[in-house]
Amino acid sequence: MDAMLPPALSEFFTSRHWTLHPHQREMLARADAPALLLIAPTGGGKTLAGFLPTLAELADGEHTGLHTLYVSPLKALANDIRRNLSTPIAEASLPIRVEDRTGDTSQTQRKRQRADPPHILLTTPESLALMISYPDAARTFAGLKRVIVDEIHALADNKRGDQLMLCLSRLQTLAPGLRRVGLSATVDDPGVIAHYLARHPDPCPILHADPGPPPDIDVLETEEAPPWAGAGGRYAIPAVLEQVRQHNTTLIFHNTRAQAEIFFHNLWLANEEGLPIGIHHGALSKEARLRVEQAMVAGELKAIVATGSLDLGIDWGDVDLVIQIGAPKKVKNLVQRIGRANHRYNAPSKARLVPANRFEVIECHAALEAVRAGQLDGDLRLDGPRDVLCQHIACVACAGDFAADELFAEVTSVGPYSALSRADFDDCLDFVATGGYALRAYDRYQRLKERAPGIWGLRDPRAARQIRMNLGTIVDTDKLKVRFKGRGGQPLGEIEEGFAATLSPGDTFLMGGQVVRYENMRELTVEVSPRPNKEPRIATYVGYKWTTSVKLAHRIQDMLHERRFDALPGHTREWLELQDRNSRMPEPGRLLVETFPRDGRHHVTLYGFAGVNAHQTLALLVTKGMEEAGLDPLGFVATDYATMIWGLRPVPDIRPFLQNDGVHAALESWLQGNAVMKRTFRNAAIIAGLIDRNYPGKRSTGRQAAFSSDILYDTLHRYDPDHLMLRITEEEAMRGHIDFGRVELLLETVGDRIDQVRLDRVSPLSAPLFLEHGIVPIKGRAEARLMEEEAAALMAEAGLSLE
Repeated sequence: MDAMLPPALSEFFTSRHWTLHPHQREMLARADAPALLLIAPTGGGKTLAGFLPTLAELADGEHTGLHTLYVSPLKALANDIRRNLSTPIAEASLPIRVEDRTGDTSQTQRKRQRADPPHILLTTPESLALMISYPDAARTFAGLKRVIVDEIHALADNKRGDQLMLCLSRLQTLAPGLRRVGLSATVDDPGVIAHYLARHPDPCPILHADPGPPPDIDVLETEEAPPWAGAGGRYAIPAVLEQVRQHNTTLIFHNTRAQAEIFFHNLWLANEEGLPIGIHHGALSKEARLRVEQAMVAGELKAIVATGSLDLGIDWGDVDLVIQIGAPKKVKNLVQRIGRANHRYNAPSKARLVPANRFEVIECHAALEAVRAGQLDGDLRLDGPRDVLCQHIACVACAGDFAADELFAEVTSVGPYSALSRADFDDCLDFVATGGYALRAYDRYQRLKERAPGIWGLRDPRAARQIRMNLGTIVDTDKLKVRFKGRGGQPLGEIEEGFAATLSPGDTFLMGGQVVRYENMRELTVEVSPRPNKEPRIATYVGYKWTTSVKLAHRIQDMLHERRFDALPGHTREWLELQDRNSRMPEPGRLLVETFPRDGRHHVTLYGFAGVNAHQTLALLVTKGMEEAGLDPLGFVATDYATMIWGLRPVPDIRPFLQNDGVHAALESWLQGNAVMKRTFRNAAIIAGLIDRNYPGKRSTGRQAAFSSDILYDTLHRYDPDHLMLRITEEEAMRGHIDFGRVELLLETVGDRIDQVRLDRVSPLSAPLFLEHGIVPIKGRAEARLMEEEAAALMAEAGLSLE
């Protein structure tokens, strides 16, 4: 019997021959701490450690109502936790009711949960925001004792996490004794996560569990060398299939949904033995995801091709190998995925990496070095975005009137918003109340009313429904449902509206690993039929595209500069040695720039190692300067590692186009007329509540939202250039789509340490860039000049002269 546990729970542990791990004992001992962060390896029982104080406190059956709220980034994780909790609760005969509340929960059940909540409720940030928006939230959460935030690292660097922390500040007001618990296996800077979790300025103690044995991780050996460009990993399918045969269950991770669909299709075509293989990603229907999850739990699948939808702490039991297709981009994401294999305490996880191209061979080996050295990465934002704050203010108003002073105190108790000024808060409050100076004359933007000095509430209580329908920070602006044709046709998932617009009846594409034929569009639903024998077009999914982290990029540059090539395969080593002989290697703290002629064009390659978004931005700014200097740029292509620009004239000196002050000024003028700003404005405006995506009984299309947001953007830019939404848009664009923060960091780090190497031919490192997709043409004088030359040549061929 374990004295730290109530008798019924202790007997359950004894019957299973389980003993508490030290960190689980510590969590029980410190159950009353206002905030606590546990960092424990995957398979170390960290989720059970988070729940043990709850199970112990509820064992006597005296608590009524909601006791513990569990919040995770994924619906699948909530499903898994409910399954895992049911065993000790049932076998120990504990009087505890556990339910989940996600986007998949029926409206009837949601309503009942508010009136009669279970003891433990498992939910997501979006569902929690909805729950606190109802007038009965004070009653629902009155007895709440503990909030467990699982996989907290996955929320700490995005807007979903900011939304969650604002919700916790509201819960702390409704339940003043609330205790917060954060759980994670992969944290680079525990102090930052602790600050994020705690109620500011309270401290948050950090518990570190025994990290366990190091993982068994390496690059997968393949007969065929990786291609020079691309991201699919198709060349490695024979080697991957062999690994699937040799292991019980293999998780095959991809960085994007489209890549997962393509790989699964090709894997299935090569799967002549008919091995049971599934696919799982966020664009699939709930039914499709649940079927795969249930088959995994039952041990019926040999392999699952997946994306981030299976990244986090789901305990699949029999998974004994993880394969990562494509470079991991962030070391902490790789460590998280590795932990899906051998989900047991003190058992090493086994993983193999498959670089998708020759550059990724280097990145995969750099990531291996970082994992073995125990050095994670991650670029956390410490300032909470104001579009999320605007949404939260509207959400609070739906529950009833509030005092602005009290809400400001609540908001600034949140780590990401602890430095928020009162002026910035008041700006957000004014925006939610009136829409701001340029929009206050329009009734639709008048949402709040000051009922007494400092006391605010909804101007029209009926607006609450509309606000609730548009809560959330995930902006799925152009998704359409896909289902088989016919009454009650099986739902398959979602595709982008832009992709659907290109389809004609008879076109085929991939969805959930199936080839389907587009039939028609009915009420914003794409109807399809199965076509298993057709060659598919490939659907593109919105899915998050990772970029190589700053720390991993630095490690790659260190490897190249120090010539640490011994661990690399022969084909890659030979390629790099040839670069070393013919040009030079990139160095940390310096910028390598190569210039060379090819096919009558002059090329410039900049090796910034700053990520594809930053390189695209850098290329746009450099080509703008080249255009102004009369150097006639024609286009560019960008990857995570470099950007290559080509034009009609040579670039004698790149330095004038890389001056930080000049680049910043060029960026601001370029941004104003660029589509990036309008897209960023639309996303921020949807989150802040300026633009509605959903209406009772219908949903606007992405095109409709884009049209209305473009009109708003142009109106505000003309009549109210200092409007809050325009300021938020510039901040978001700088660190989002264009990643200007990485551009600034690169230029500040490099300074005048630019190594421009003039070559007479293509360099080995630049050669793969010619094979990349995503070429961006420059519409300028060079294009006009080429057309004039072509016209002159054609006329001369016809015997005419244009002189």
